[in-house]
Amino acid sequence: MLKTEIEIIKTDSPRLSEKLLENPGFGTIFGDHMFSSEYREGRWQSPMVMPFGDIKVSPALTCLHYGQAIFEGLKAFYSKDGRINIFRPDKYHERMNRSAKRLCIPDMPYGLFINGLKELVSLDSGWVPKKKGFSLYIRPFIFAADNFLGVRVSDTYRFLIITSPVGAYYKEGINPVSLMTPGEYVRAVKGGLGSAKTPANYAASLLPAEEAKKKGFTQVLWLDAIEHRYIEEVGTMNMFFVIGDELSTPSLEGSVLSGVTRDSVISLARKWGMKVSERRISIDEVFRATKDGSLKEAFGTGTAAVISPVGQIEHKGERITINNNKIGSLSQRLYDTITGIQYGDLPDADGWIYTI
Repeated sequence: MLKTEIEIIKTDSPRLSEKLLENPGFGTIFGDHMFSSEYREGRWQSPMVMPFGDIKVSPALTCLHYGQAIFEGLKAFYSKDGRINIFRPDKYHERMNRSAKRLCIPDMPYGLFINGLKELVSLDSGWVPKKKGFSLYIRPFIFAADNFLGVRVSDTYRFLIITSPVGAYYKEGINPVSLMTPGEYVRAVKGGLGSAKTPANYAASLLPAEEAKKKGFTQVLWLDAIEHRYIEEVGTMNMFFVIGDELSTPSLEGSVLSGVTRDSVISLARKWGMKVSERRISIDEVFRATKDGSLKEAFGTGTAAVISPVGQIEHKGERITINNNKIGSLSQRLYDTITGIQYGDLPDADGWIYTI
């Protein structure tokens, strides 16, 4: 899709101000514009950048009743040379199409995805915070747009991209978070929706996450749905453990989301000569490794938090403390390296940055 094919409709009421970007929080303030495209008659069409605002839908919108929807989340960063860096958009696009396949949604052409994203971020470039540690969160999503009651695949869809200036995702920032296992609850099972970025995946995690917060924990550390033994992911992050001289992360077996930051961490660690394994990791192994001193670090990875060290884990009433509840040296190095690449402070040796 050519750049000239995207219609641009600018807002008459821009809302951008320096005050809005001083302390934006996460996901509560939105840019002036959004990108939109409709799928009908067998193709994506009518691409446009338009003023951000409410959209009109019917109460019979199939997505509201049967949940046929997917989404992504990536970020844009203001670099030291004044350009805007978007981190690994090709990988987010690939994952969106994997989710689309699982939800019977038509493939999203990369040209439409990247050109729509580029036009939107270019027009709202002032919404990209200049303060280090802040960024512009980008949320592409697709939902079924037919109006009917009945369980079947929709014939029409709507693709939107909205943006939001953000700071740290967790209130702890880069300080360690605390996790607890979910007890009786399960999130996903192999063959289900665990590997797709779809709203149903996150809806399943809300009640256990609320219960964890009431008990003073940051999030839930999910275990497998069959044996309730093997670590899968946190509600918003993939998990990594440094046990002995090995960096280990749960393998992707159909119930864990394939994180882009996860992929970046694996790539960097291997480049640095570390032993890296993708395998099944039991919660019992983690607790044993804490007791015998071989567990050096634990951390989560995700677009929102980048690297989030884990300081405490509770399972069946027993709690362990990891690395004296402090960020570990590898976690810090990974955070500094990935954010350094994102902000343009370090060279982009792997071609991860798309520059506007």
